[in-house]
Amino acid sequence: MTTTPLTVVKCGGNPAVDAAGICADIAHLVHEGHSIVLVHGGSGEIRRLAGELGVPQRTLVAPDNVSTRYTDPATLEVVVLALTGAVKPKLVAELARHDVPAVGLTGMDGGMLRARRKSVIRSVVDGRTVLIRDNHSGRITTVRTELPEALLRLGYVPVVSPPAIDEHDHPVNVDADRAAAALAVALGADQLLLLTGAPGVLADLDDPTSVQSTHRISPTGPPDPSATGGMALKLIAAREALTGGVGTVRIADGRTLAPVSQALAGAGTTVRIAPAEEPVHSSRETEIRA
Repeated sequence: MTTTPLTVVKCGGNPAVDAAGICADIAHLVHEGHSIVLVHGGSGEIRRLAGELGVPQRTLVAPDNVSTRYTDPATLEVVVLALTGAVKPKLVAELARHDVPAVGLTGMDGGMLRARRKSVIRSVVDGRTVLIRDNHSGRITTVRTELPEALLRLGYVPVVSPPAIDEHDHPVNVDADRAAAALAVALGADQLLLLTGAPGVLADLDDPTSVQSTHRISPTGPPDPSATGGMALKLIAAREALTGGVGTVRIADGRTLAPVSQALAGAGTTVRIAPAEEPVHSSRETEIRA
């Protein structure tokens, strides 16, 4: 592994996230000696491409209020095309523009991310819980680190995205936030930064200034009900990283100037795991630290 502290950065797929700004900031940090792995999603590009190809999109909402993308075979093809054919090349090219060598990878490359396909998913439809059986998504079970470690030793920035490879050696969609967490744990990263289209975890979803400086999540079970949609999955990913030994996890704004540097300096929301005997609560500070 590298001898310098390692940071895993997840670049969200929200179109509002400044991917070019994130790459420029990563380049600045790499030139200063930082070791960084960049993980990305691509929700905006997936929606755009699905619309062009006429592939209907659907969101599954679990009983615990966590939402995920319904990945039927056609959507899985769209996911692979969007991430590997559009989002990833732009990120690699943007890093190259700043004289940073980068290598684009999916979780399938070298068997880096292994996942078990979910045979059944519970989803709430019209107030009833139904079972979805044709969803091509999975949960990461194994991470092989040889490939990203070799690239880091050689001075490259690995740029990683779904899909992973399942138990039958087929591609399977996995959540990019949880993939970033799994990589951070396996690589022994010091920090995981989840950059998104929000300033952090909000105390009031209608008030973008109500950023929680710290959010404590229960060691088990669903996150706080106030965290909905993608934020709920980010909190789950944060918990998985923390329980796996990652020292610091922050959810921060990917739309700002120098977003990675700001997050490293403490901007956004620092996620911590609440002691089992302690009621889950969050700081209600409303400052956004620059």
